Amino acid sequence: MAHGPKSPRWALTQGSFSLALGSSFSALLLLLLLLPPLAAADEYDYYSWQSDNFHSGRFYAKQPQCVDIPADMRLCHNVGYKKMRLPNLLDHESLPEVKQQAGSWVPLLAKRCHPDTQVFLCSLFAPVCLDRPIFPCRTLCEAVRDSCAPVMETYGFPWPEMLTCDKFPIDNDLCIPMQYNEDHATPAPVPKVCPPCDNELRAESIMEHYCASDFVLKMKIKEVKKEKGDRKLIAAQKKKKVLKHGVLRKKDLKKLTLYIKNGANCPCAQLDNLGSNFLIMGRKVDQQLLLMSIHKWDKKSKELKFAIKYMKSQQCPTYHTVFQ
Repeated sequence: MAHGPKSPRWALTQGSFSLALGSSFSALLLLLLLLPPLAAADEYDYYSWQSDNFHSGRFYAKQPQCVDIPADMRLCHNVGYKKMRLPNLLDHESLPEVKQQAGSWVPLLAKRCHPDTQVFLCSLFAPVCLDRPIFPCRTLCEAVRDSCAPVMETYGFPWPEMLTCDKFPIDNDLCIPMQYNEDHATPAPVPKVCPPCDNELRAESIMEHYCASDFVLKMKIKEVKKEKGDRKLIAAQKKKKVLKHGVLRKKDLKKLTLYIKNGANCPCAQLDNLGSNFLIMGRKVDQQLLLMSIHKWDKKSKELKFAIKYMKSQQCPTYHTVFQ
């Protein structure tokens, strides 16, 4: 059975938890000394649990396990601890599902929208391995949401329902608090560059956006305009090379227009000179084509060559979307 918040064992350690969690995320690891970890699968009796602090938590018939965070789980492999609880706190019950869903959020880390983004997401995707689930505090969720939701909206993604901050415990309960605030740390600077223009020309990054995009093109841009706070990219009429057709229709390609949401005034160095070809990746949202990533088509780039070659054989996950 799950231990309720008033059980004797819980009452003895609750104050110690609050002190440990109130300082920094590294202090969370001290919890491993205060509570016994989950046993390995072959040592643990079957039981059910439900979080006392998370009202939408569910009962599991399947036993929780303590497993290594996979090395290829890029979202959390360097989060600061080695083992995670499975099922996790987002109802994912297998490692392949966890890795696939967590991979959708890796590009958000690269945007550096809030320094606690990884701590918040990994507390849910790869929760620290204890015999009781520890959720992020509501203020941690709110801080990450307020900084990162505008970036997500640039790509046409709303803040997801599964991360509604009201679901998480208030800060005077046992929970993972904010690690960075004005009192003891300076947050990493939020980049002013338009998010679709702020991507490294690396094969790995290109492939992440390739899988998350509805369509991918090699094309020229004729003109760039500002329209109602957005930036409007008008494609040249010259022949476009379609690398991923997706949702694009023939009429879309004939008069192709892309938008950077809320991007009228943010810098985008790639658009300073329109003389070259571009690698364009985008999504279709409410009949509008949104730009997700843009790179100048550099023929000498080994990273670009590798990515283009890999696209021909790449099998993307069936439900892989950035910021899912």
